[in-house]
Amino acid sequence: MGYRLPPFIALNEPETSLHPSLLAPLARLIAKASRRADIWIVTHSEQLIEALRSESSVPLRRVIKSKGATTIEGLTLGGEYRDEESGDDDS
Repeated sequence: MGYRLPPFIALNEPETSLHPSLLAPLARLIAKASRRADIWIVTHSEQLIEALRSESSVPLRRVIKSKGATTIEGLTLGGEYRDEESGDDDS
């Protein structure tokens, strides 16, 4: 909401202590701020994730831990994201 946003904003579980009815308005604020800054969000809230998906065209990335390995959804071994529109997504 600030006049001058920093170039990067990290939000760790912004849904903590919020009533679920406030998650959609929070997602709108985050989406609006993302037009002027890069934003990294860590959340466990599926409701916030879905609200962010509906408010933003920016792809959301899920961190996945499986069999002791941590990966980022859509990230290739070469360090690039698969192009979701081209059908290269094999997840």
